[in-house]
Amino acid sequence: MTQDIEFQSAETIKAFQEQKLHTALCYLKTCSPYYRRMFDSYRINVDKIRHLEDLEKIPFTEKKDLQLFNDDFLCVPKSKVIDYITTSGTLGDPVTFCCTEQDLQRLAYNEKKSFACAGLHPGNILQLMTTIDKRFMAGLAYFLGIRELGASIIRVGNGIPELQWDTIERIKPDSVMCVPSFILRLIQWAEDHGIDYKHSSVKRIIGIGEGLRNQDFSLNLLGRKIKEKWDVDLYATYSSTEMGATFSECQYGQGGHVHPELIIVEIIGDDDMPVDDGQVGEVVVTTLGVEGMPLLRFRTGDVCAKVTAPCKCGRNSYRLTPLVGRKNNMIKLKGTTLYPPAINDVLDNIDIVENYVVTVQDSDSGTDDVIVKVGLKHPVDYDAVKALKDRFRAHLRVAPRVEIASPGEIQKINFPAKSRKPVKFIDLRKHDE
Repeated sequence: MTQDIEFQSAETIKAFQEQKLHTALCYLKTCSPYYRRMFDSYRINVDKIRHLEDLEKIPFTEKKDLQLFNDDFLCVPKSKVIDYITTSGTLGDPVTFCCTEQDLQRLAYNEKKSFACAGLHPGNILQLMTTIDKRFMAGLAYFLGIRELGASIIRVGNGIPELQWDTIERIKPDSVMCVPSFILRLIQWAEDHGIDYKHSSVKRIIGIGEGLRNQDFSLNLLGRKIKEKWDVDLYATYSSTEMGATFSECQYGQGGHVHPELIIVEIIGDDDMPVDDGQVGEVVVTTLGVEGMPLLRFRTGDVCAKVTAPCKCGRNSYRLTPLVGRKNNMIKLKGTTLYPPAINDVLDNIDIVENYVVTVQDSDSGTDDVIVKVGLKHPVDYDAVKALKDRFRAHLRVAPRVEIASPGEIQKINFPAKSRKPVKFIDLRKHDE
């Protein structure tokens, strides 16, 4: 059996990716109406793009391109499409992605490797606390990956702590996969109903959609709160529909490992040029091995850094640090620049907070007006608004506007009928195009 490319030398990995890149570019030139048009327009000879550094010669693909020319990205006849997926619409109108049988096999392979990176193997039982329907790629990918790995999966879906605990007690999974903040709801429900969760079968939590660590890989406030309450192994992951790939932590928790055969990652700065390794910038991806709708230099809008030092697990593939936030969601509050996850991290660590939503809008002063609506678990005999603002100042140096609302009102905002993810951030600003 050939050695996994992730464990080979950095030089071997780069040469391997450059070979894969050439194959991908030739495929796009032959099969993609969008990229064929783009290559002609910019007079790009794909045969001259031989090294990863040559990618700088190619224009970026942006979310608006996918929205405006969605069908032109499809490289196969529609008769070859097996599964239709849409993005969650975090940065605008959702985009449709078409997956062929080969693409579904690639998704399974991706998640098989990611779950193995997080320590799963045949014999493990994973409880999946995300939806597998509603045109959601991730839930399907997780199912396919566990199946490919030879482990077992319980498809419970999101929410409903009572059903989650009933399943844990009946089937005894050793791992769960969910949005990390939901773990706090699970813990609260267990404490309220006398469940000895600390001695349950669950030994591993794999988080999606929210960060568990800071840029130095220490647990963030949410991660620490979960760990203090429930001493299980925590693994963070990063993925998106557009990438069709997952960056999963290994047992050392030092960033999400890339699978070099599936994706090429660039980190670019404000000048649209690559930054040095270790510096924060926007994640730009080129997919490898995608048949239906491959992407070339796609700007994800996500902000993090690349780590190239070898990991103690033996993998030599580069890793990505935890996300700082989304570039379009950057907030300018009273002279301080921050991202929504920093606000979430403070609120997730306050015991009296039941739920919340953060809204950002333009202000006359040219900075951003940030309103945090908070639902409290119970009435308090002190000034809750002042206490929350003091907590923000302690951690962020600045405090947004804070309003107290009923948990029921905020619950309706967090979980609108068509959403597949909790809505905790609403951006009403008029962004420059």
